[in-house]
Amino acid sequence: MKVISKSFFRFISMSNPARPKFFVYAPDKTEEGTFAKRKAIRNEHLVRIRTVISSGMIRVGGVLLTPESASKPPEEQKMIGSTLIFEADSLEEVRKIIEEDVYYKEGVWDPEKLVILPMLAATPIP
Repeated sequence: MKVISKSFFRFISMSNPARPKFFVYAPDKTEEGTFAKRKAIRNEHLVRIRTVISSGMIRVGGVLLTPESASKPPEEQKMIGSTLIFEADSLEEVRKIIEEDVYYKEGVWDPEKLVILPMLAATPIP
């Protein structure tokens, strides 16, 4: 097993002096009707999330698909959650933004399975 040196982690943190990064995994609920609800309120979600993106807080974001729908045309793909990488001052700040999202408020994202974790990026983040 290869041991990673402390200098590697120092390099990662020094090469990335911006605000801390946070990984968000927001899976959708699995109950009947969740996908239809997601599609019905998607435009409202996108309008708000674009504002957060333009503020610079969301660095990467996207929808998660079922494995079998990845190669299908967009109109046939089944969305099952969201993932985002935030740049923010605190985990609490990220949690507040997530909890104010229409997907969270309207019960698309599963709050019991929501994951928000600090991260150190080993690669550049756009």
